[in-house]
Amino acid sequence: MSGDARNAATPLVTVEPLGATFEAPADLTVLEAAQFALVRLPRMCRNGTCRTCVCRIVSGTVRYTIEWPGLTREEKAEGLMLPCVAIAQTDLLLDAPDAEEIVFPAAAAPPVTKENLQ
Repeated sequence: MSGDARNAATPLVTVEPLGATFEAPADLTVLEAAQFALVRLPRMCRNGTCRTCVCRIVSGTVRYTIEWPGLTREEKAEGLMLPCVAIAQTDLLLDAPDAEEIVFPAAAAPPVTKENLQ
């Protein structure tokens, strides 16, 4: 698949300053896609109310899975987003200073599936 076709099908998310990049399919929130890519973003409620996962969109666009995520209009205008309830619509560049790479010891690495992210 060419780069152009890939971009149209599945947005790429880059998380800075970590430097991690992963695909964010339309059936996953940005938080879920990050977890599949072994990137830990801060999280707690996973439903858009606690604001633990708030980060800044440097570039790109998202849509939300709920009508009113826990952000004010002003915060949205400043580029803040909640990855737990956001679906990437385009490639994203995120500023998420607390993001970490998930590292498992080689013998203990479980398979990453949607079910074990719950």
